[in-house]
Amino acid sequence: MQSSKLLIKYGGNAMVNHELKSQIARALLMLRKAGHHITLVHGGGPFISTALNEANIPSEFIEGQRKTSAEAMAVVKQTLLGDVNADLVALFSTHGLNPVGISGHDGNLVQVTPKHMQLQDANGETIEIDLGRVGSIQHVNPELLASLSQAGFTPVIACIGPDAAGNSYNINADDFAGEIAAAIQADYYISLTDVDGLYEDYPDPQSILREIPLAELPSLYGKVIQGGMIPKIQSCENALKRGVKNALILNGTKPEQLMEFFENGQKIGTTITQ
Repeated sequence: MQSSKLLIKYGGNAMVNHELKSQIARALLMLRKAGHHITLVHGGGPFISTALNEANIPSEFIEGQRKTSAEAMAVVKQTLLGDVNADLVALFSTHGLNPVGISGHDGNLVQVTPKHMQLQDANGETIEIDLGRVGSIQHVNPELLASLSQAGFTPVIACIGPDAAGNSYNINADDFAGEIAAAIQADYYISLTDVDGLYEDYPDPQSILREIPLAELPSLYGKVIQGGMIPKIQSCENALKRGVKNALILNGTKPEQLMEFFENGQKIGTTITQ
């Protein structure tokens, strides 16, 4: 495959297991050597949950979103930047990826506003939920990412960003990755998950949908696209509608799939096309 601009969203089990992290690093290096330009966005949910528990700060999830107080945000920031991002950069450095660890604060990469959720109460009335320090990205400035990529660096981005006053906000990793993919006009937005793709009949491997046109996605919600896959596919859908050429669902616990797809041309995972 010819050289491509790749935005990779990295999380899940592949991020917790040290050997898998090393395998991911080796796969990314092979992609770089093949001429692909890589930008990586990472989450850190399990690490954040552990850190909040150790600090005796309660965690509450509303529709999959972690409600984040100012006190919790301090722990989230320290965990994502001081632990998860720093550890990834250290590991990727030993594999020759030339990584640079950043967050949405650096180079005015993103600006956010507080994210609110609307839910239905028992009487069918709409109520608005304040999620605290959870942000919704309003603007992306990709200049720093372009500069790093052109200079041969691999941006490794933690999902934290500021509001107009500079306050830090926790940002859903899928949302963050989709916004960055659109801003850099990625050829592929790759979501590394814990499954081999989208299944019509999970877990039958023969039922994996190898290619889905963007126009068909709405008909798949609630059937093929369920549970934790919903925010991932919504993020892909948003990115594709704004100019990203392809979205790809691969199994992050099988890092070899990256090279199999991009260099060996194997039909694996699920590709969503414009």
